[in-house]
Amino acid sequence: MDDSKSRGGSGTGGADEDRDEAYSQLRRAMVLEQLVRRGIRDPRVLEAMSVVPRHRFVDPALAPHAYEDRPLGIGHGQTISQPYMVARATELAAPRATDRALEVGAGSGYQAAVLAQLAAQVFAVEIVPELAARARQVLGEVGYDNATVDSFDGSGGWPEHAPYDVIIVSAGAPRIPALMVSELADGGRLVIPVGGPDEQELAVVRREGDHYVTAYDTRCRYVDLQGRFGVGSGVPAA
Repeated sequence: MDDSKSRGGSGTGGADEDRDEAYSQLRRAMVLEQLVRRGIRDPRVLEAMSVVPRHRFVDPALAPHAYEDRPLGIGHGQTISQPYMVARATELAAPRATDRALEVGAGSGYQAAVLAQLAAQVFAVEIVPELAARARQVLGEVGYDNATVDSFDGSGGWPEHAPYDVIIVSAGAPRIPALMVSELADGGRLVIPVGGPDEQELAVVRREGDHYVTAYDTRCRYVDLQGRFGVGSGVPAA
């Protein structure tokens, strides 16, 4: 895939170039060791994960750990998801180059960046204003001008820009929100972690005309979806 969308982090000095090359090597290792070996097969998803600079979406102090096989804290009791979970959710959503996508629970903006690498237009919602502002800033700095971030209760989706070909929810919900499902285009895919506070499964809902087909995939543990159709209106404790 053309990686022209990912422009951030390229330095002009030798030290910057060395640092960027080191991060590129870490990304390649992440793709091979954490994704390919665990069954991620979609070549477009693997390419996107090898291009998007995950280290730009975490606190600078955590940047050396950005490509490790684990979530990392981003403040406000939220996390940037484990690379494998981002890749698996994206693979299940199967975004195409012409798709309009929505992410709910944008957090750091990393999942939105992966979607922006793969889809034509991305809308992302984050209920914590400070995180939304930071995600918007980093997405702009990295060069994803096809991603729009706003802050409000997105637990019912973002009807203003519907219908969507892809919806990814990056937070665990007790059930599949009906309003969100109604925002899918015909043939659209919704991927959402569903379950209790200790463990969820990635649910995949596909719209087929007036019918919706639901399947379940990987077990996971995401932070809680906040808002009216999530688990509450407050921000979760760390």
